Amino acid sequence: MTNEKYDESKAILDALKASPPIFEGFLRSIPPDKLDQKRGEGFWTLHEHAAHLADVQPMGLERMRRILTEDVPEFAPFVPDQKEAAEKPPLPPVEEIIANFKVGRTQQLELLKNASPDDWKRTAIHPEYERYGLFIFARHILMHDHWHMYRMEELWLTRDEYLSKLEG
Repeated sequence: MTNEKYDESKAILDALKASPPIFEGFLRSIPPDKLDQKRGEGFWTLHEHAAHLADVQPMGLERMRRILTEDVPEFAPFVPDQKEAAEKPPLPPVEEIIANFKVGRTQQLELLKNASPDDWKRTAIHPEYERYGLFIFARHILMHDHWHMYRMEELWLTRDEYLSKLEG
């Protein structure tokens, strides 16, 4: 038995590093004809979920940079574009989504791996949350990745009568 203190920030870093290969393998396992299938009114397609995960990587990087460089940065809620489908540009191909996700995550990890223990304690203000800062945001990114991947798997594989009736 070891007396080493559990380092949750290291565990989060390790998990964030593991997300791109999990995401890539998962996305490649989905038959192409299932990517744009709509499972219900207001539900995102698998392709939309995947593109969203890639699209938010630069926003995450910018928030991390601000938390590390500003005294107590304030953020506005991020709300994905809700325009009608006819107004949206076509979704990028899967290869581009995977590449963009990897690039964004690599940049985030470079920033986080150089953060000191005090940096991980830095705080910020966000109207949606009672507490916010680098540690919470890094953990949030991890949970966000896996929530969307879980929702994609559910939308792909779950039979209609068992599908969660969430929107998105």
